Amino acid sequence: MIQLLIVDDEAHVVDRLHATIDWASLGIEQIFKAYSGQEALELLEQFSIDIVLTDIQMPGITGLQLIAEINRRWPKTKCILLSGYSDFNYAKEAILQGTEDYLLKPVTQQDLLATVKRVMDKLQKEWQEVFSTRRLAYTFKENLPLLRGNLLNDLLQGRNLTETSLQEKMQMLELPDFHGQACVCMMIRLESDFLDYDMRRLSLMEYAISNMVEELFAEKFDTWSTKDAHDYLVFIMKRKLAISEKEEPVWLERTAAVLQSAVNNYLKGKISILLSSWGEFPSDLTTLYHASLSAFRKRIGSEHELLMRLGDEAVQTELSALQRLYEPPTLNHLLEAARWEDTADKLTQIFDEMGTKFSESQEHLLEVYFSIASAFAYIAHKNGRQLHQLIGSDYEKMTEGIPFRTVNQLRDWSLRSLQRMREDMDQERQDSRTTLINDIRSFIEQHLASDVSLQSIADHVYLHPVYVSKIYKLETGDNLSDYVSRVRMDKAAYLLKNGQEKIYEIATQLGYQRPHSFNHAFKKHYGMTPQEYRDHYS
Repeated sequence: MIQLLIVDDEAHVVDRLHATIDWASLGIEQIFKAYSGQEALELLEQFSIDIVLTDIQMPGITGLQLIAEINRRWPKTKCILLSGYSDFNYAKEAILQGTEDYLLKPVTQQDLLATVKRVMDKLQKEWQEVFSTRRLAYTFKENLPLLRGNLLNDLLQGRNLTETSLQEKMQMLELPDFHGQACVCMMIRLESDFLDYDMRRLSLMEYAISNMVEELFAEKFDTWSTKDAHDYLVFIMKRKLAISEKEEPVWLERTAAVLQSAVNNYLKGKISILLSSWGEFPSDLTTLYHASLSAFRKRIGSEHELLMRLGDEAVQTELSALQRLYEPPTLNHLLEAARWEDTADKLTQIFDEMGTKFSESQEHLLEVYFSIASAFAYIAHKNGRQLHQLIGSDYEKMTEGIPFRTVNQLRDWSLRSLQRMREDMDQERQDSRTTLINDIRSFIEQHLASDVSLQSIADHVYLHPVYVSKIYKLETGDNLSDYVSRVRMDKAAYLLKNGQEKIYEIATQLGYQRPHSFNHAFKKHYGMTPQEYRDHYS
């Protein structure tokens, strides 16, 4: 949506251009008004304004000074000068300031709309350049390492992706084809002097170590790396044809030892390395990763500069742990984002896993119950509510010690409680918005004679103007400025029919500083002047 700002110290000019020009024909829905350069700057600081239409000669900050400031602070905003001074020097200065065009008063609607349309077309071309395939491809290449690492982290944490989706993502990220192939997880922990480095220096060391891994292992293995939430460097590796299964164990461990030595000699720091057993990508990836984490915790612990290779038996150490409950996105994250359907799907996946693997385990049942109850209480309290207010009688189950004996009982309670929380929060949001709309309309009706600008309305309800504008449009289907104009015209029609006030007095009551602006707006709305309307209905 294009947003335009009209600036002139002559209020009637601003009001007339705002009310009588058919801006909607260009797709411009939001028009801002400013009666000085200073007021224009204040609006520019709050709103993302695309085009500024400004007079030259204004007290305080002139139009040329305003344009210079806009070019300095908001270089993507386009400026058009509108002035009654046909002095070439002004035009020349305007061109030097980067003005898009220079129009002389009085300007016709046709000329003004044509000029604004040209500026809008230029804006569109500039943004198309920003999103051009060539530029996006360059940016994508620049961020490939980060994107690759993020995807691997998601897989390590157990994120479910369809086979097609995963292969498409890996192909897009120009990764080797790991699918269905045997892989090993190598985990590296930075130790000793590395722990004293600041963030920037540590990041450089991590980058250097990753490059060393690529250099040392590239002959025999394809690698894919990331940094996990525990600050381990994690490398997933698969064999190339250049190495046989027989020679692999010796070569792999020897190369890891070379890496450890090189880091010590050239980076002056110590690392511990753990090599997992082999598994299939992607089905065994999470298991290999968690088995490696467990081994680091249990076997390496706080010792430094160790190198360990896990046997196949180590993979079994964490198979009894719940997976769906802890894989991203977590229940807390889904609830915080109000992703109700995804939360219900997450719960269903958790209970399906429970029913398949742990249906007889009371410990796993309690683990799931406590996690769900904690997530529900967390989101309730974060929204300023008590959980018992949201789930009603189902809250009583939480006070009964061990409230559920079967997976199905816990499933029913969880999904029912989730639905009640959703209904309550949806209703609260709707009530809040209804109250906001009523408050806005009441303010407008009471302040027509003074200031009913978007900023004054936003100040009244203590919200950001952009939010107020969008919520009003979302809830009512109307632009807020259209509603203000409609209220003014409705009241004008009533006063003209039923009152004896002069037309200029009615204009003042409706907040128009110039009767001329009122006449233009009224004729545009009703198809006749205020006097013609009064004569017709009197």
